[in-house]
Amino acid sequence: MSASLEKGIHALKEVIDAPIASYFESCVHCGICADACLFYTETKEPKYTPINKVEPMRRVYEQEYTLLGRLKKLVGLSKPVTDAELDAWQHLAYDACTLCDRCSLVCPVGNDITYMIRKFREGLAVSGHAPDGIRSATKRTVEVGGPMGLKWPAVANVLRKVEEKTGVPIPVDRAGVDYMILLSSMEVVNYPEYIEALVKIMHRAGLSFTIASDAYEATNAGIQIGNSDLAEVIVARIVLAAERLKVRNVLSPECGHAYMAIRWEGPNLMGRPYAFDVVHVIELLDALRQKGVLRIKDKFKDRCILHDPCQVVRRGGVLNAPEPLVEHVAENYIPIVDKQKWNWCCGGGGGASAIHTPDAEALRARAFGVKKRQLEDAGVDTIVTFCANCRITMEEAVDHYGMNTRLLGLTELMAEHLED
Repeated sequence: MSASLEKGIHALKEVIDAPIASYFESCVHCGICADACLFYTETKEPKYTPINKVEPMRRVYEQEYTLLGRLKKLVGLSKPVTDAELDAWQHLAYDACTLCDRCSLVCPVGNDITYMIRKFREGLAVSGHAPDGIRSATKRTVEVGGPMGLKWPAVANVLRKVEEKTGVPIPVDRAGVDYMILLSSMEVVNYPEYIEALVKIMHRAGLSFTIASDAYEATNAGIQIGNSDLAEVIVARIVLAAERLKVRNVLSPECGHAYMAIRWEGPNLMGRPYAFDVVHVIELLDALRQKGVLRIKDKFKDRCILHDPCQVVRRGGVLNAPEPLVEHVAENYIPIVDKQKWNWCCGGGGGASAIHTPDAEALRARAFGVKKRQLEDAGVDTIVTFCANCRITMEEAVDHYGMNTRLLGLTELMAEHLED
Protein backbone atom coordinates (compact mmCIF):
# COMPACT_ATOMS: atom_id res chain seq x y z
CA MET A 1 0.00 0.00 0.00
CA SER A 2 1.40 3.38 -1.01
CA ALA A 3 1.92 6.05 1.62
CA SER A 4 -0.75 8.29 0.07
CA LEU A 5 -3.28 5.46 -0.06
CA GLU A 6 -2.52 4.49 3.53
CA LYS A 7 -3.11 8.10 4.59
CA GLY A 8 -6.33 8.18 2.57
CA ILE A 9 -7.69 4.95 4.05
CA HIS A 10 -6.71 6.14 7.52
CA ALA A 11 -8.51 9.43 6.86
CA LEU A 12 -11.63 7.57 5.71
CA LYS A 13 -11.55 5.45 8.87
CA GLU A 14 -11.20 8.59 10.96
CA VAL A 15 -14.12 10.44 9.35
CA ILE A 16 -16.54 7.53 9.71
CA ASP A 17 -18.39 8.79 12.75
CA ALA A 18 -21.67 7.73 14.35
CA PRO A 19 -23.86 9.57 11.80
CA ILE A 20 -21.97 8.02 8.86
CA ALA A 21 -22.29 4.55 10.38
CA SER A 22 -26.02 5.03 10.96
CA TYR A 23 -26.52 6.26 7.39
CA PHE A 24 -24.78 3.21 5.90
CA GLU A 25 -26.79 0.88 8.11
CA SER A 26 -30.13 2.55 7.40
CA CYS A 27 -29.73 2.94 3.62
CA VAL A 28 -32.42 0.77 1.97
CA HIS A 29 -30.87 1.05 -1.53
CA CYS A 30 -34.12 2.42 -2.94
CA GLY A 31 -32.43 4.68 -5.50
CA ILE A 32 -34.81 7.58 -4.88
CA CYS A 33 -31.82 9.90 -4.45
CA ALA A 34 -30.91 9.30 -8.11
CA ASP A 35 -33.93 11.22 -9.42
CA ALA A 36 -33.04 14.16 -7.16
CA CYS A 37 -29.54 14.53 -8.70
CA LEU A 38 -29.22 16.56 -11.88
CA PHE A 39 -26.10 14.64 -12.88
CA TYR A 40 -28.15 11.44 -12.96
CA THR A 41 -31.34 12.89 -14.44
CA GLU A 42 -29.45 14.55 -17.29
CA THR A 43 -27.21 11.54 -18.11
CA LYS A 44 -29.22 8.53 -16.85
CA GLU A 45 -25.92 6.92 -15.89
CA PRO A 46 -26.27 4.81 -12.68
CA LYS A 47 -22.78 5.77 -11.51
CA TYR A 48 -24.08 9.27 -10.77
CA THR A 49 -26.58 8.00 -8.19
CA PRO A 50 -25.68 10.05 -5.07
CA ILE A 51 -25.23 7.15 -2.65
CA ASN A 52 -22.88 5.45 -5.14
CA LYS A 53 -20.54 8.43 -4.89
CA VAL A 54 -19.42 7.23 -1.44
CA GLU A 55 -19.07 3.53 -2.29
CA PRO A 56 -15.34 3.26 -1.42
CA MET A 57 -16.06 4.77 2.01
CA ARG A 58 -18.92 2.28 2.49
CA ARG A 59 -16.50 -0.58 1.85
CA VAL A 60 -13.98 0.83 4.31
CA TYR A 61 -16.78 1.09 6.88
CA GLU A 62 -17.89 -2.48 6.25
CA GLN A 63 -14.38 -3.93 6.30
CA GLU A 64 -13.18 -2.04 9.36
CA TYR A 65 -16.25 -1.65 11.57
CA THR A 66 -18.61 -4.59 10.93
CA LEU A 67 -18.13 -8.23 11.87
CA LEU A 68 -19.40 -9.54 8.55
CA GLY A 69 -17.18 -7.13 6.66
CA ARG A 70 -14.10 -8.19 8.59
CA LEU A 71 -14.85 -11.84 7.86
CA LYS A 72 -15.38 -11.16 4.18
CA LYS A 73 -12.11 -9.23 4.05
CA LEU A 74 -10.32 -12.05 5.87
CA VAL A 75 -11.38 -14.72 3.36
CA GLY A 76 -10.97 -12.49 0.32
CA LEU A 77 -14.65 -11.93 -0.46
CA SER A 78 -14.38 -8.16 -0.06
CA LYS A 79 -11.83 -6.37 -2.22
CA PRO A 80 -9.74 -3.65 -0.60
CA VAL A 81 -10.04 -0.05 -1.70
CA THR A 82 -7.19 0.79 -4.08
CA ASP A 83 -5.41 3.97 -5.06
CA ALA A 84 -6.71 3.59 -8.62
CA GLU A 85 -10.26 3.30 -7.32
CA LEU A 86 -9.98 6.48 -5.26
CA ASP A 87 -8.58 8.24 -8.31
CA ALA A 88 -11.56 7.09 -10.39
CA TRP A 89 -14.04 8.17 -7.69
CA GLN A 90 -12.59 11.70 -7.71
CA HIS A 91 -14.80 12.38 -10.75
CA LEU A 92 -17.93 11.28 -8.88
CA ALA A 93 -17.20 13.06 -5.60
CA TYR A 94 -16.06 16.39 -7.08
CA ASP A 95 -16.98 16.79 -10.77
CA ALA A 96 -20.39 15.15 -10.38
CA CYS A 97 -21.46 16.52 -7.00
CA THR A 98 -22.18 20.12 -6.07
CA LEU A 99 -23.14 19.35 -2.45
CA CYS A 100 -26.55 20.79 -3.35
CA ASP A 101 -28.35 18.51 -0.84
CA ARG A 102 -31.36 17.71 -3.00
CA CYS A 103 -30.61 14.01 -2.54
CA SER A 104 -30.73 14.33 1.25
CA LEU A 105 -34.06 16.14 0.98
CA VAL A 106 -35.74 13.15 -0.70
CA CYS A 107 -34.08 10.30 1.21
CA PRO A 108 -36.96 8.30 2.78
CA VAL A 109 -34.92 7.38 5.85
CA GLY A 110 -33.43 10.83 6.36
CA ASN A 111 -29.81 10.10 5.47
CA ASP A 112 -27.67 13.21 5.00
CA ILE A 113 -25.95 12.12 1.80
CA THR A 114 -24.28 15.50 1.36
CA TYR A 115 -22.61 15.07 4.74
CA MET A 116 -21.39 11.63 3.63
CA ILE A 117 -19.88 13.03 0.44
CA ARG A 118 -18.24 15.87 2.39
CA LYS A 119 -16.61 13.29 4.66
CA PHE A 120 -15.55 11.17 1.71
CA ARG A 121 -13.87 14.21 0.17
CA GLU A 122 -11.72 14.49 3.29
CA GLY A 123 -10.23 11.08 2.57
CA LEU A 124 -9.75 11.90 -1.10
CA ALA A 125 -8.03 15.18 -0.28
CA VAL A 126 -5.62 13.55 2.18
CA SER A 127 -4.75 10.78 -0.29
CA GLY A 128 -3.99 13.29 -3.05
CA HIS A 129 -7.10 12.69 -5.14
CA ALA A 130 -8.65 16.15 -5.04
CA PRO A 131 -8.88 17.90 -8.44
CA ASP A 132 -6.09 20.30 -9.31
CA GLY A 133 -8.51 23.21 -9.73
CA ILE A 134 -9.89 22.97 -6.20
CA ARG A 135 -6.49 22.17 -4.71
CA SER A 136 -4.97 25.27 -6.32
CA ALA A 137 -7.90 27.45 -5.25
CA THR A 138 -7.54 26.24 -1.67
CA LYS A 139 -3.80 26.91 -1.68
CA ARG A 140 -4.33 30.45 -2.99
CA THR A 141 -7.05 31.12 -0.41
CA VAL A 142 -4.83 30.08 2.47
CA GLU A 143 -1.62 31.71 1.24
CA VAL A 144 -2.88 34.81 -0.58
CA GLY A 145 -6.36 35.42 0.78
CA GLY A 146 -8.77 34.27 -1.95
CA PRO A 147 -9.29 31.44 -4.47
CA MET A 148 -8.47 33.69 -7.44
CA GLY A 149 -5.26 34.95 -5.87
CA LEU A 150 -6.51 38.51 -5.39
CA LYS A 151 -4.45 40.54 -2.95
CA TRP A 152 -5.77 43.50 -1.00
CA PRO A 153 -4.25 46.20 -3.31
CA ALA A 154 -6.26 44.78 -6.23
CA VAL A 155 -9.44 44.71 -4.16
CA ALA A 156 -8.79 48.24 -2.88
CA ASN A 157 -8.40 49.44 -6.45
CA VAL A 158 -11.83 48.05 -7.37
CA LEU A 159 -13.34 49.68 -4.27
CA ARG A 160 -11.87 53.06 -5.27
CA LYS A 161 -13.53 52.75 -8.68
CA VAL A 162 -16.83 51.89 -7.01
CA GLU A 163 -16.49 54.98 -4.81
CA GLU A 164 -15.88 57.16 -7.87
CA LYS A 165 -18.88 55.69 -9.69
CA THR A 166 -21.36 55.80 -6.81
CA GLY A 167 -20.13 58.78 -4.81
CA VAL A 168 -20.43 56.64 -1.67
CA PRO A 169 -17.31 56.32 0.53
CA ILE A 170 -16.35 52.74 1.43
CA PRO A 171 -14.76 52.70 4.90
CA VAL A 172 -11.97 50.20 5.47
CA ASP A 173 -11.23 48.67 8.88
CA ARG A 174 -13.70 50.93 10.65
CA ALA A 175 -14.75 49.70 14.10
CA GLY A 176 -18.19 49.63 15.69
CA VAL A 177 -20.26 49.64 12.49
CA ASP A 178 -23.54 47.90 11.73
CA TYR A 179 -22.14 45.57 9.05
CA MET A 180 -18.77 44.16 8.04
CA ILE A 181 -19.23 43.39 4.35
CA LEU A 182 -17.75 40.22 2.90
CA LEU A 183 -17.09 39.78 -0.81
CA SER A 184 -16.25 36.83 -3.01
CA SER A 185 -13.45 37.09 -5.54
CA MET A 186 -15.99 36.35 -8.29
CA GLU A 187 -17.87 39.52 -7.43
CA VAL A 188 -14.71 41.62 -7.34
CA VAL A 189 -13.49 40.29 -10.69
CA ASN A 190 -16.67 39.41 -12.60
CA TYR A 191 -19.45 41.47 -11.03
CA PRO A 192 -18.17 44.72 -9.46
CA GLU A 193 -21.64 46.11 -10.23
CA TYR A 194 -22.82 44.03 -7.25
CA ILE A 195 -20.54 46.06 -4.97
CA GLU A 196 -21.84 49.29 -6.51
CA ALA A 197 -25.43 48.20 -5.91
CA LEU A 198 -24.76 47.12 -2.34
CA VAL A 199 -23.07 50.33 -1.21
CA LYS A 200 -25.88 52.39 -2.81
CA ILE A 201 -28.45 50.40 -0.84
CA MET A 202 -26.48 50.59 2.41
CA HIS A 203 -26.14 54.34 1.96
CA ARG A 204 -29.85 54.70 1.17
CA ALA A 205 -30.76 52.69 4.27
CA GLY A 206 -28.47 54.71 6.51
CA LEU A 207 -26.51 51.65 7.61
CA SER A 208 -22.88 52.00 8.67
CA PHE A 209 -20.52 49.45 7.13
CA THR A 210 -16.90 48.57 6.55
CA ILE A 211 -14.67 46.12 4.71
CA ALA A 212 -11.78 44.52 6.58
CA SER A 213 -8.51 44.65 4.68
CA ASP A 214 -7.44 41.31 6.14
CA ALA A 215 -10.81 39.52 5.89
CA TYR A 216 -12.63 40.58 2.74
CA GLU A 217 -12.86 37.15 1.09
CA ALA A 218 -15.95 35.09 1.94
CA THR A 219 -15.32 32.00 -0.20
CA ASN A 220 -14.18 28.97 1.79
CA ALA A 221 -12.28 26.59 -0.49
CA GLY A 222 -11.37 24.45 2.53
CA ILE A 223 -14.98 23.28 2.84
CA GLN A 224 -15.19 22.61 -0.88
CA ILE A 225 -12.07 20.46 -1.00
CA GLY A 226 -12.97 18.67 2.23
CA ASN A 227 -10.29 19.87 4.67
CA SER A 228 -11.70 21.03 8.00
CA ASP A 229 -8.38 22.39 9.25
CA LEU A 230 -8.01 24.72 6.28
CA ALA A 231 -11.69 25.62 6.45
CA GLU A 232 -11.15 26.72 10.04
CA VAL A 233 -8.17 28.89 9.08
CA ILE A 234 -10.27 30.68 6.46
CA VAL A 235 -13.28 31.16 8.75
CA ALA A 236 -11.07 32.34 11.61
CA ARG A 237 -9.83 35.29 9.54
CA ILE A 238 -13.36 36.62 9.25
CA VAL A 239 -14.34 35.89 12.84
CA LEU A 240 -11.24 37.48 14.34
CA ALA A 241 -11.53 40.56 12.13
CA ALA A 242 -15.21 41.02 13.00
CA GLU A 243 -14.49 40.66 16.70
CA ARG A 244 -11.50 43.00 16.52
CA LEU A 245 -13.63 45.66 14.81
CA LYS A 246 -16.55 44.98 17.18
CA VAL A 247 -19.09 44.97 14.35
CA ARG A 248 -22.70 44.05 15.05
CA ASN A 249 -23.24 41.96 11.90
CA VAL A 250 -21.23 40.22 9.21
CA LEU A 251 -22.92 40.50 5.80
CA SER A 252 -22.48 37.46 3.56
CA PRO A 253 -22.40 38.24 -0.19
CA GLU A 254 -24.34 36.70 -3.06
CA CYS A 255 -22.34 33.47 -2.80
CA GLY A 256 -23.84 30.20 -1.61
CA HIS A 257 -20.91 28.38 -0.07
CA ALA A 258 -19.63 31.58 1.47
CA TYR A 259 -22.87 31.88 3.42
CA MET A 260 -22.89 28.24 4.48
CA ALA A 261 -19.27 28.49 5.58
CA ILE A 262 -19.54 31.57 7.78
CA ARG A 263 -23.14 31.15 8.98
CA TRP A 264 -23.56 27.44 9.67
CA GLU A 265 -20.15 25.78 9.48
CA GLY A 266 -18.15 28.56 11.12
CA PRO A 267 -19.23 28.24 14.77
CA ASN A 268 -18.58 24.50 14.69
CA LEU A 269 -15.17 25.00 13.08
CA MET A 270 -14.28 27.67 15.65
CA GLY A 271 -15.69 25.62 18.52
CA ARG A 272 -17.57 28.59 19.97
CA PRO A 273 -20.41 30.99 19.18
CA TYR A 274 -19.81 34.33 17.52
CA ALA A 275 -19.98 37.74 19.16
CA PHE A 276 -21.90 39.01 16.12
CA ASP A 277 -24.73 37.93 13.82
CA VAL A 278 -24.33 36.64 10.27
CA VAL A 279 -26.82 37.93 7.72
CA HIS A 280 -27.12 37.06 4.04
CA VAL A 281 -27.48 40.10 1.78
CA ILE A 282 -30.87 38.85 0.55
CA GLU A 283 -32.14 38.66 4.13
CA LEU A 284 -31.05 42.26 4.67
CA LEU A 285 -32.68 43.42 1.44
CA ASP A 286 -35.99 41.79 2.32
CA ALA A 287 -35.92 43.31 5.81
CA LEU A 288 -35.34 46.73 4.22
CA ARG A 289 -38.17 46.09 1.75
CA GLN A 290 -40.57 45.30 4.58
CA LYS A 291 -39.54 48.51 6.34
CA GLY A 292 -40.33 50.52 3.20
CA VAL A 293 -36.72 51.53 2.59
CA LEU A 294 -36.47 49.93 -0.86
CA ARG A 295 -39.09 51.99 -2.69
CA ILE A 296 -38.81 51.55 -6.43
CA LYS A 297 -39.38 54.08 -9.22
CA ASP A 298 -40.38 51.54 -11.86
CA LYS A 299 -40.43 47.79 -12.39
CA PHE A 300 -38.23 45.50 -14.46
CA LYS A 301 -40.35 44.69 -17.53
CA ASP A 302 -38.86 41.53 -19.05
CA ARG A 303 -40.34 38.11 -18.29
CA CYS A 304 -38.03 36.31 -15.87
CA ILE A 305 -37.69 33.33 -13.56
CA LEU A 306 -35.81 33.07 -10.26
CA HIS A 307 -32.96 30.64 -9.64
CA ASP A 308 -32.67 29.83 -5.92
CA PRO A 309 -29.02 28.96 -5.09
CA CYS A 310 -28.85 25.65 -3.21
CA GLN A 311 -26.47 26.72 -0.46
CA VAL A 312 -28.39 29.89 0.36
CA VAL A 313 -31.91 28.53 0.13
CA ARG A 314 -32.12 24.75 0.52
CA ARG A 315 -29.11 24.31 2.80
CA GLY A 316 -28.85 27.86 4.13
CA GLY A 317 -32.49 28.31 5.08
CA VAL A 318 -33.09 31.66 3.35
CA LEU A 319 -36.41 30.41 2.01
CA ASN A 320 -38.89 33.24 2.12
CA ALA A 321 -36.91 36.39 1.31
CA PRO A 322 -35.97 36.00 -2.40
CA GLU A 323 -39.37 35.66 -4.06
CA PRO A 324 -40.99 38.73 -2.44
CA LEU A 325 -37.99 40.78 -3.56
CA VAL A 326 -38.36 39.62 -7.16
CA GLU A 327 -42.10 40.25 -7.06
CA HIS A 328 -41.35 43.72 -5.68
CA VAL A 329 -39.08 44.71 -8.56
CA ALA A 330 -40.12 42.54 -11.55
CA GLU A 331 -43.41 43.16 -13.34
CA ASN A 332 -43.36 39.85 -15.24
CA TYR A 333 -41.87 37.38 -12.79
CA ILE A 334 -42.87 33.80 -13.67
CA PRO A 335 -42.81 31.34 -10.72
CA ILE A 336 -41.44 27.92 -11.65
CA VAL A 337 -42.54 24.54 -10.29
CA ASP A 338 -39.22 23.53 -8.72
CA LYS A 339 -38.44 26.54 -6.59
CA GLN A 340 -37.12 27.39 -3.12
CA LYS A 341 -35.87 24.20 -1.42
CA TRP A 342 -36.83 22.10 -4.44
CA ASN A 343 -34.92 24.15 -6.98
CA TRP A 344 -32.38 22.43 -9.20
CA CYS A 345 -28.68 23.30 -8.84
CA CYS A 346 -26.80 25.39 -11.39
CA GLY A 347 -24.31 22.53 -11.73
CA GLY A 348 -21.24 24.40 -10.50
CA GLY A 349 -21.48 24.51 -6.71
CA GLY A 350 -19.34 22.66 -4.18
CA GLY A 351 -16.17 23.70 -6.00
CA ALA A 352 -17.23 22.05 -9.28
CA SER A 353 -16.94 25.33 -11.20
CA ALA A 354 -13.23 25.47 -10.32
CA ILE A 355 -12.57 22.16 -12.13
CA HIS A 356 -11.67 22.86 -15.76
CA THR A 357 -10.97 19.41 -17.16
CA PRO A 358 -12.79 18.53 -20.42
CA ASP A 359 -14.83 15.80 -18.67
CA ALA A 360 -15.94 18.10 -15.86
CA GLU A 361 -16.89 20.96 -18.20
CA ALA A 362 -18.81 18.62 -20.50
CA LEU A 363 -20.71 17.18 -17.53
CA ARG A 364 -21.65 20.66 -16.24
CA ALA A 365 -22.98 21.54 -19.69
CA ARG A 366 -25.19 18.42 -19.70
CA ALA A 367 -26.36 19.13 -16.15
CA PHE A 368 -27.58 22.56 -17.29
CA GLY A 369 -30.27 20.74 -19.27
CA VAL A 370 -32.68 20.99 -16.34
CA LYS A 371 -32.29 24.79 -16.12
CA LYS A 372 -32.65 25.01 -19.89
CA ARG A 373 -36.02 23.25 -19.66
CA GLN A 374 -37.12 25.61 -16.88
CA LEU A 375 -36.46 28.56 -19.17
CA GLU A 376 -38.24 26.95 -22.10
CA ASP A 377 -41.26 25.88 -20.04
CA ALA A 378 -41.66 29.40 -18.63
CA GLY A 379 -41.12 31.02 -22.03
CA VAL A 380 -38.50 33.47 -20.74
CA ASP A 381 -34.94 34.43 -21.58
CA THR A 382 -33.92 36.04 -18.27
CA ILE A 383 -32.81 34.35 -15.04
CA VAL A 384 -32.52 36.36 -11.82
CA THR A 385 -30.36 34.86 -9.10
CA PHE A 386 -28.28 35.84 -6.07
CA CYS A 387 -25.06 33.84 -6.22
CA ALA A 388 -22.00 34.86 -8.24
CA ASN A 389 -20.93 31.24 -8.70
CA CYS A 390 -24.38 30.33 -10.07
CA ARG A 391 -24.20 33.24 -12.51
CA ILE A 392 -20.77 32.28 -13.81
CA THR A 393 -21.72 28.60 -14.16
CA MET A 394 -24.97 29.35 -15.99
CA GLU A 395 -23.36 31.99 -18.20
CA GLU A 396 -20.84 29.38 -19.36
CA ALA A 397 -23.68 26.96 -20.10
CA VAL A 398 -25.67 29.62 -21.96
CA ASP A 399 -22.60 30.29 -24.13
CA HIS A 400 -22.16 26.54 -24.67
CA TYR A 401 -25.70 26.18 -26.02
CA GLY A 402 -25.69 29.49 -27.88
CA MET A 403 -28.73 30.70 -25.97
CA ASN A 404 -29.97 34.28 -25.90
CA THR A 405 -30.34 34.28 -22.12
CA ARG A 406 -29.42 36.95 -19.58
CA LEU A 407 -28.27 36.28 -16.01
CA LEU A 408 -29.06 39.10 -13.59
CA GLY A 409 -28.14 39.57 -9.94
CA LEU A 410 -31.01 40.34 -7.59
CA THR A 411 -29.08 42.95 -5.59
CA GLU A 412 -28.17 44.90 -8.75
CA LEU A 413 -31.73 44.64 -10.02
CA MET A 414 -33.04 46.18 -6.80
CA ALA A 415 -30.49 49.02 -6.91
CA GLU A 416 -31.23 49.84 -10.56
CA HIS A 417 -34.92 50.39 -9.86
CA LEU A 418 -34.70 52.30 -6.57
CA GLU A 419 -36.29 55.71 -6.34
CA ASP A 420 -33.72 58.46 -6.86
